[in-house]
Amino acid sequence: MPFPAINPALDRALAERNYLEPTPVQEAVLQAEADGRDLLVSAQTGSGKTVAYGLAFASTILGDAERFPRAGAPLALIIAPTRELAMQVHNELSWLYAPAGARVVSCVGGMDARREARAMEAGCHIVVCTPGRLRDHLERRQIDTSELRVVVLDEADEMLDLGFSEDLEFILDATPPERRTLLFSATIAKEIANLAKQYQRDALRINTLKLNEAHGDIEYRAIRVGPRDVEHAVVNVLRFIEPRASIIFCHTRESVRRLHGSLLERGFDVVALSGELSQSERSHALQALRDGHARVCVATDVAARGLDLPDLGLVIHAEIPTNKETLLHRSGRTGRAGRKGVCVLLVPHARRRRVEGLLQAANVTATWSDPPLPEAIRARDQERMLADPILTDPVTEEDTVLAQSLLAGRSPEQIAAALIRLYHSRLPEPEELFIAPVRDDRLDRKGPRSDGFERRDGRDRGDGRDRGENREPRVPREFRGGENMVQFRVSAGRNANADPKWILPMLCRRGKISKQEIGAIRIFDRETIVEIARDAAEGFMTAVKETLDNDVRITPHDGSQPVDHAGGERDGAKSTRRDDDRAPRREKTGYPKRDGARSERPAGDRKRDDRPRFDRAGANTALADRPATDRAQPERARPERTPSERTRGEYVKADGPAKPRRDRDGRPGEGRPGESRPGGHKRDKPVAGKTGAPERRKPTPEAKEASDRKLKKKLKKLNKQK
Repeated sequence: MPFPAINPALDRALAERNYLEPTPVQEAVLQAEADGRDLLVSAQTGSGKTVAYGLAFASTILGDAERFPRAGAPLALIIAPTRELAMQVHNELSWLYAPAGARVVSCVGGMDARREARAMEAGCHIVVCTPGRLRDHLERRQIDTSELRVVVLDEADEMLDLGFSEDLEFILDATPPERRTLLFSATIAKEIANLAKQYQRDALRINTLKLNEAHGDIEYRAIRVGPRDVEHAVVNVLRFIEPRASIIFCHTRESVRRLHGSLLERGFDVVALSGELSQSERSHALQALRDGHARVCVATDVAARGLDLPDLGLVIHAEIPTNKETLLHRSGRTGRAGRKGVCVLLVPHARRRRVEGLLQAANVTATWSDPPLPEAIRARDQERMLADPILTDPVTEEDTVLAQSLLAGRSPEQIAAALIRLYHSRLPEPEELFIAPVRDDRLDRKGPRSDGFERRDGRDRGDGRDRGENREPRVPREFRGGENMVQFRVSAGRNANADPKWILPMLCRRGKISKQEIGAIRIFDRETIVEIARDAAEGFMTAVKETLDNDVRITPHDGSQPVDHAGGERDGAKSTRRDDDRAPRREKTGYPKRDGARSERPAGDRKRDDRPRFDRAGANTALADRPATDRAQPERARPERTPSERTRGEYVKADGPAKPRRDRDGRPGEGRPGESRPGGHKRDKPVAGKTGAPERRKPTPEAKEASDRKLKKKLKKLNKQK
């Protein structure tokens, strides 16, 4: 079915771009019942939604005229979630409305806001923008919305996922209420429906998605890889398929930066696309893909929405998508506008169950296989070289002269071998991968088992075989390895709350291995000894060195005996310690008894609490606790010293020998070095006619109130804690 007559100017633009037949979503929005109404449209990725709403609002902003009047306030406003999608929509609408003389302006983050404001002030017909930048212009009163006739929300679900709901409400409230509102989204979630109910009037619901049917132009493949072989698998997949353009998705900017640098070192023509790049750098990266200067793009999910790259034949999920929407939108970068594409998911062994559930939720059937090996890649290279058009292109006279000069001194075999070497020199070298045997636990439970054993009926409990009486005893994991295991030391033990529940995932994450390659885990007081399969030990140590983690260090075990032999179990159970494993108990008596006075004992044998203490009565309690023989010792005369010879905390009283300073509570205090205070502290002077400790001052009423307030606060805090 050809395009219906819309507007002479738009008809010419479609004919120039060889648009002969409309897609389902374009055909639906051009129906007579959709003319002039609000639309709520859901369609799959790559179905031509941009041209669809460009044609849908043509009658609203252009009418029956073939050309627009002089540009003034904008007539149409298109809001897109990302900069790349906004720039792509700007380019699409520019060629679609070029014959009608439309002036299309873009307002996106990362560009010069003052230049955008001057462009809108000079007059425009259509504005394409991102939510954040548009709100900035509205708050600064740099855009006039009084003449708006239509507002389009493209990829509305993505804008809500990115947290733009408040900005969208602010923008829609600032537009005229009589406008048309067109809402386009790949999926209509509850939030989208609520937004449509609030800001649309009598909206026409258009759904071109086919229930329980996957994208027919995309071939899904799931490749099993080891945790540390994901990067090598990316290289081999790129080399095996060799598309004209491909995109690799990662979760974080750091992953994009690392994978981009690795592919660049291997000789791939690769660019990066992430949120940390400026808008100019992102535009140049996309333009390099469109021009063919780059063949691989490593990107975060910022590039997963709306991008339409020509000849993009391969999408690789280097990191597993978080949900089915992310999977579908990432995969939708290929297989667009009727072109075929391949989507590859690199699945570590431990993530297979999750990926199976993800594919089932997305109604996608994937082909499971191992990563391509170097032998298969070299065989595919030979096929591509023999089918290269350069061998069948017509020969020019200049080529004939050069060929004759080459044949004059060389044999045809030498020239052919040189051609093969030249062809291989421009190709990155494939990587060696370890293909682990896969145990398929998804066998048909009604059919025979593939391992030769009889299938047990769970309902039959008549014989003892099902209860395990006749089953062979299970070999503990500690004794499975033997010579095939390598020991490593982890610098965290029982004193650091080491537990297999967090040690096991930590080893898998840092060492990029699976739990099947981990043997016994023995936890000691200050360290933990773990066993790693010998085949994976070298790669494990290499991955650990590349991981920056200063909290827990992993080093090869040197064979020395750990401090404690009470090892923990792999399943996380608390280990039981025997009495003979414990160190001898220390006596709690403080220090062993010795003969003689305290003053004659070494200083190291004295307890801290043996310092003199003074009570209200002035009695030395430490002295009272001594034996009678100790108290009977005569007091040694202490020669008087000069101020420079006095130790810290001593001063000279006017009527007696040096005496240690005391604080307010009567405990010994420390004075300033070399300080001499004749007469002592004023609080330390004895009262005439009295002996013993100095008299304490009575607290003032203000001090009592302050003490009571502090006590009440402490009680209140304790009650709250209870």
